[in-house]
Amino acid sequence: MAEHPETPLLDTVETPEQLRKLEPDQLRQLAEELRSEMISAVSVTGGHLGAGLGVVELTVALHYVFETPRDRLIWDVGHQAYPHKILTGRRSRIRTLRQGGGLSGFTKRSESEYDPFGAAHSSTSISAALGFAIANKLSDVPGKAIAVIGDGAMSAGMAYEAMNNAEQAGNRLVVILNDNDMSIAPPVGGLSHYLARLVSSNKYLTVRHLAQRFARKLPDGLHSAARKIEEYARGLATGGTLFEELGFYYVGPVDGHNVEALVKILENVRDADEGPMLVHVVTKKGKGYAPAEAAADKYHGVQKFDVITGAQAKAEPGPPSYTAVFAKALTAEAERDDKVVAITAAMPSGTGLDKFGARFPDRTFDVGIAEQHAVTFAAGLAAQGYRPFCAIYSTFLQRAYDQVVHDVAIQNLPVRFAMDRAGLVGADGATHAGSFDLAYLCTLPNFVVMAAADEAELVHMVHTMALHDSGPSAVRYPRGNGVGVPLPQVPERLEIGKGRIIREGKKVAILSLGTRLAEAEKAADRLDGRGLSTTVADMRFAKPLDEELIRRLASTHEVCVTIEEAAIGGLGAHILTLASDEGLIDSGLKLRTMRLPDRFQDQDKPEKQYAEAGLDADGIVETVLKALRHNSTGVIEGARA
Repeated sequence: MAEHPETPLLDTVETPEQLRKLEPDQLRQLAEELRSEMISAVSVTGGHLGAGLGVVELTVALHYVFETPRDRLIWDVGHQAYPHKILTGRRSRIRTLRQGGGLSGFTKRSESEYDPFGAAHSSTSISAALGFAIANKLSDVPGKAIAVIGDGAMSAGMAYEAMNNAEQAGNRLVVILNDNDMSIAPPVGGLSHYLARLVSSNKYLTVRHLAQRFARKLPDGLHSAARKIEEYARGLATGGTLFEELGFYYVGPVDGHNVEALVKILENVRDADEGPMLVHVVTKKGKGYAPAEAAADKYHGVQKFDVITGAQAKAEPGPPSYTAVFAKALTAEAERDDKVVAITAAMPSGTGLDKFGARFPDRTFDVGIAEQHAVTFAAGLAAQGYRPFCAIYSTFLQRAYDQVVHDVAIQNLPVRFAMDRAGLVGADGATHAGSFDLAYLCTLPNFVVMAAADEAELVHMVHTMALHDSGPSAVRYPRGNGVGVPLPQVPERLEIGKGRIIREGKKVAILSLGTRLAEAEKAADRLDGRGLSTTVADMRFAKPLDEELIRRLASTHEVCVTIEEAAIGGLGAHILTLASDEGLIDSGLKLRTMRLPDRFQDQDKPEKQYAEAGLDADGIVETVLKALRHNSTGVIEGARA
């Protein structure tokens, strides 16, 4: 275990109230100790490192200047908030980050009064901060709202939608633009280049007032002309007036690692009558830890590591990840078909499309944190005869649901959705769990929705999607490694809407969708051992259902159990609807559905999360025995109806 660093000054600071009792010339030492403590903690837990290292000085300055928690400090995404957690009464638990029962890896309202708004998805902070600011204004109570948002998150339209409505908040709203020129992937698009061109416009706070005071004395026509001339001149100097056009006073750029200067600037911003303010702070991701600064991804997300060398713990050798299998399969399809293109929303490495992009750079599109645009862009490509694969985590595709419905499904366009991180995801917890995609896609006409039971099935499903031109399709697959089955040399085109029988039995049928198949097979072994002959089916398709297979299993078995790694509304709900419509349960069939519980599960190891949800072999066996009214010793507890 890593030794705790010596942090004599930090040891005296448990809360921001204690921080604010320090002298300004002590803050640099505090920041250095805070950085050391964060490195030490993450070396033990793993997690997001680079982003937090980049905002250490900013975190100290914000809590020093503003009256948190009365002033609401909102971190966009929240993965950079580890230093914030250390300074806000959670240092004693910081080495439980992302562990079962421990601190969340993101901000979380239930965890601390210093986390006024939970986060984990990008670009929500300005909207939330505006809500806090306007609420305080309406209530006529003191309190500012400060949103800290990265330059990568500014590629999402939601940030600009919020800024476009922010002017009425006045000086109660402060936006800190954390410009580290490095989100997870290098920022893309014109706005990133625009930020790089901006120069300090502090002087314009003064110039603007002088110009406005002078112009107000002019007749209306000249007043308007003077305002346009002033904006044009300012635009020439700064490379644009975007933020000021949105009603913000722009301050910056500011060195985000000079804590003394940050404090002075933030004090001026805090005390200004003008507003809302946007403070452009330039930081360096991974700052202060040489291995992170030298790494291409700045140690964005890390395993446990050695503090001295930076060497990360290597995962046990094993099967390839589902992400890697998808990337390899898609690359093979693109070799065969020059109409195959790939789209990601700022997650090239997370989706495996960095590997695809290395082979096909002209056919790979990273659109930034813009899932809505990604989906409609893919729809346009499909309408023009291309075969787009939209690789977006299940949880992030939620951000583009209207586009999925309106731009893809209604027009029946053959966009292919590759939904990584389906099901429960472990350390990232509820915000990143892929729980709802079956419910929100299977309800849509025209869609084909698949779930891979193992890595070989994923290869077949990618191939099937590439050849499916008659409408939209989706495949879901989990985070982590496959189960170790051989990958097919030649992929198979699956028949749409057809499942497969894994093993034949007579009394119990388990209808599995996705990677619960291995648990279903374990459960079948145990049920067979109790004399309960068990069939296991891999349904493959949540939509369209294999109705013929379902009818056969329902008519020849006493108990049918569905199991899926998703919330209510997926496979089980659709099979129940079919059974109701066709009277499959009218003759005494015992039909049970197993799905995720109706609550958000906190972070833990995935196997523990699934056990907690009851979606493992134990849970399947228990469900079957209850349906048959057997107790744990196998005795029937009452006559069969």
